Amino acid sequence: MPELPEVETTRRGIAPYAEGRRVEALLVREPRLRWPVPEALPANLRGQRIERIERRAKYLLFHTAAGTLLVHLGMSGSLRVLRGAAPPPKRHDHIDVLLSGGDTLRFNDPRRFGCFLWLPSGESHPLLEHLGPEPLSPDFDGELLYRRSRGRRGPVKSFLMDGRIVVGVGNIYANEALHLAGIRPDRSAGRIARARYEVLAERVKQVLTSAIDQGGTTLRDFVGGDGKPGYFAQQLYVYGRAGQPCKTCGAPLRERHLAQRSTVYCVTCQR
Repeated sequence: MPELPEVETTRRGIAPYAEGRRVEALLVREPRLRWPVPEALPANLRGQRIERIERRAKYLLFHTAAGTLLVHLGMSGSLRVLRGAAPPPKRHDHIDVLLSGGDTLRFNDPRRFGCFLWLPSGESHPLLEHLGPEPLSPDFDGELLYRRSRGRRGPVKSFLMDGRIVVGVGNIYANEALHLAGIRPDRSAGRIARARYEVLAERVKQVLTSAIDQGGTTLRDFVGGDGKPGYFAQQLYVYGRAGQPCKTCGAPLRERHLAQRSTVYCVTCQR
């Protein structure tokens, strides 16, 4: 599913075409997403100027004077810019946001696990409450990980992927960051020293920044807001490489499942 780098790539791709534009209309062809598209959403958005587009965790927030459009790409969704007259919709093209100037934002979601929800101005939303800090912000560091991990017996990988601890570190990037930090993903979170968490926090920032610079990771059908795939998959050290040689030491990479997620690691480099 699209993770933080893919969502940030989408935000950067659509922001230049959408920010400052007014919503002429919202065309909803299929309202049955993860949560039903509110019936009032087209009326809420019509005529509103998109002041800015922000990302919070894996959510895209389209801020207007009247409120905020909250968008999640789900497991297979994409939000793309179509310049000028939009071509006829294809299968799974569920929603179009028609913008002033003639451009369109088109939402495609084969599995329908995404969402388009409305947040009135001045109100909070349950989906955004209790989220941890952004991993690329100054609020996220090794001291935070060390402090929040004390007393936890579960695997450090599951701890790192907990959105209440830090947002947006999904399965792909947790695998990669733990490998680069030399930490086994099944180690108990509460038994890892402060110094190692300081390294891990830096590797999380490194991996996410690199993935964003490369436009995300295309594993199945993700494309950015400009319709182009991401290329970070070419730089993966462990994810999806079970049984292949470790790029660092040459030992065969092992795979196991933690919290029902594929976890690949090197028994030599990670401890």
